[in-house]
Amino acid sequence: MSTPAINHYLENYRQFSTRLAGDGLESVRNSGAELFRNMGFPGKREENWKYTDVRPIAGGNFVLPQDGGDSIDRDSVNKARPAGLDCHEVVFINGRYAAEYSSAGNLPEGVIIENLAAAATRHQALISSHISHYADAGVNPFTALNTAFIQHGCLIFVPADTVLEKPVHLLYLSGKHEQPFAAHPRNLIVLSENAGATIIESYCGLDEGSYFTNTVTEACVQKGAVLQHYKVQHEGRGCYHIGNFEIRQGQDSRVESCSIALGGALVRNDIRARLDAEGAGIRLNGLYLARGRQHIDNHTRVDHLRPRTRSHENYRGVLNDHARGVFNGKVVVHAQAQKTDASQNNANLLLSDTAEVDTKPELEIYADDVKCAHGATVGQLDQDMLFYLRSRALDETTARNLLTFAFADEIIRDITMAPLRRYLEQMIIGRLPEPDLIREFAV
Repeated sequence: MSTPAINHYLENYRQFSTRLAGDGLESVRNSGAELFRNMGFPGKREENWKYTDVRPIAGGNFVLPQDGGDSIDRDSVNKARPAGLDCHEVVFINGRYAAEYSSAGNLPEGVIIENLAAAATRHQALISSHISHYADAGVNPFTALNTAFIQHGCLIFVPADTVLEKPVHLLYLSGKHEQPFAAHPRNLIVLSENAGATIIESYCGLDEGSYFTNTVTEACVQKGAVLQHYKVQHEGRGCYHIGNFEIRQGQDSRVESCSIALGGALVRNDIRARLDAEGAGIRLNGLYLARGRQHIDNHTRVDHLRPRTRSHENYRGVLNDHARGVFNGKVVVHAQAQKTDASQNNANLLLSDTAEVDTKPELEIYADDVKCAHGATVGQLDQDMLFYLRSRALDETTARNLLTFAFADEIIRDITMAPLRRYLEQMIIGRLPEPDLIREFAV
């Protein structure tokens, strides 16, 4: 990728870094900037990026937002929240912490939910022992770029034998700004032995302006801990969103991840999980809905490093108009990971002749006593089901929309948190023609 594009972001970094000192993250930032300088932006000749062209990001001249340029009011914040969700909430506006809208509430002893910028000095030892230990900035140039700009985001720490009863909602809102801006949120989740927490990351765009969200979340899930993680991305049509979720799991730990991608012009979500101890298990679910000329790319990688680990993956895509979807899921079973149980499934529904999907589930197995399977399907609506519904006095549009909703809802209905599930179902229905009629049948 061109040197001017790289230099633009490095100049932003130089101006940014001079304003920060003494929080213990200087060396981490400098390392990220140097790695980004050496790697630059990925090109389509690279295998992991051959389906996704990031030149609009590289040439977008996005800058860090300046103080006083935000335009989001309390009513807008309230509308972005799932109705009835009782939670600990941390709000960010255009990538920066918004204390006036945040409320961590009463927390169990030892639990930390805090903006990373403040936590960097208050909990320096904790952060330095985990930050950038799981997200490899040397592999992904966008992770390197995020690392160079570490400031705002959230630290979530749950001590041993403690379970958070309420979910933690990280709400990232983007609105109008004086010029196209870049936000680099960094979240760090640490669950100690036998701890438990539910985390929701929401990325919401309140207008159609152009901006770049480059987010990294690192999770350390220690022995016996349980993490439920949801990511909901419904940003505006002018947004470019790159997300990276890195997970390290201990013995007998459990992770459930659900990724929902609805908005944005160009979206790339990477999930990498390392099952680094016997008995660790992960479930990855995902749904991506694209229309117009949206491009949504999902890459997952699960490394089974120890015996008796499990991973199960189920992603679904719905693509209309000239939209393009990508799914690349890779499971690597290392030589010592005997008794691994792993499965992948990717199903895609094309609603137009011009929509496109590239699906590539992969298994790389170096052990001989395993149970592994993978599969992918690409198709259109079932004509027999359409005929059946129309024979029951439904018009064609309603019948098609009901079948489309049912296809997508297979992922949504597994969400046990009722307020979030209802919120997402209404959001999906709202993207269909005649949503009021569909709600009558579907909900």
